[in-house]
Amino acid sequence: MTTQALPLKRSTGAWIGGIALAVAIWFALYRQLQPFSRWAVAQLPIPQGSALASSVEFFIYDTPKVLMLLTLVVFAMGVVRSFFSPERTRAILAGKREGLGNVAAAGLGIFTPFCSCSAVPLFVGFVSAGVPLGVTFSFLIAAPMINEVALGLLFALLGWKVALTYLAFGLTIAIVSGWVIGRLHLEGWLEEWVRNIRAGDVDLQPDELTWIDRFKAGWDAVKEIVGKVWYWIIAGIAVGAFIHGYVPAELLSRIMGADAWWSVPAAVLLGVPMYSNAAGIIPVVEALLGKGAALGTVLAFMMSVIALSLPEMIILRKVLSVKLIAVFVAVVASGILAVGFLFNFLFS
Repeated sequence: MTTQALPLKRSTGAWIGGIALAVAIWFALYRQLQPFSRWAVAQLPIPQGSALASSVEFFIYDTPKVLMLLTLVVFAMGVVRSFFSPERTRAILAGKREGLGNVAAAGLGIFTPFCSCSAVPLFVGFVSAGVPLGVTFSFLIAAPMINEVALGLLFALLGWKVALTYLAFGLTIAIVSGWVIGRLHLEGWLEEWVRNIRAGDVDLQPDELTWIDRFKAGWDAVKEIVGKVWYWIIAGIAVGAFIHGYVPAELLSRIMGADAWWSVPAAVLLGVPMYSNAAGIIPVVEALLGKGAALGTVLAFMMSVIALSLPEMIILRKVLSVKLIAVFVAVVASGILAVGFLFNFLFS
């Protein structure tokens, strides 16, 4: 037994040592990003202090910053996510009554951040496990909107107050919206093939993952998630760089300021047809806030882009009737509008 344990310990120790070294290098590089961006812009043949120089500096600084933060957060949460699985999530929620079930579903949504591509199989899996419709919606709202990437990047880029506010309001929307949909008893508005599914036993495998397996899961998450969203991030940073350099602060403050009551519904309407993820939209949020846009308006815009994107509605059409999708959008949009108006009122 001793001869088998030693290689395992050495291998685990090598992984831990390698990760510690990588984190140290990460922090060393991160501290040099801003000086490097200023130096790089100074080497370019563009007028220093101009709008173009400001935009280029924003882009050069934010691109590696956001990608590095995303990599660190995704790796850490990939390790955490190895303790969860769709099967375990369904088992935890199966049989939960509404109310407590909505709270549990929204909380699990933070730690099991499935993208909109997973909406259909997850929805069907939850129904087959006997999870109530309202509880299922609480999970499906929370999972993309309040995921670890959004919270990690908000904390790193905008501070703990913004991240905590987003977490609190996002959870409230997921819990209340799911509860309202559950109270409406709209199970009959599911597609017929979904209604005909019967709940079966949930197969839970025992936890046999080693720490090396979990570290590998974190690295796999980095390759999968960062590999899929990096171009959205660069696109979002490019938009943010344009706003940062060229959009006058006074104009943006008038359009998305707290005094413009219509800015919140306009931001929600603008966000719904867009398609992005938390990592891609946060650089735009950062630029908008830097130009004086009201935080409630900006958070409403971000929530609508992530939670009510048109592509996700198209995917959900496979399992939901048009009427149920309309109710879902109306309830969630109402919650997002309330958050935007309330936050602008409290902090204007």
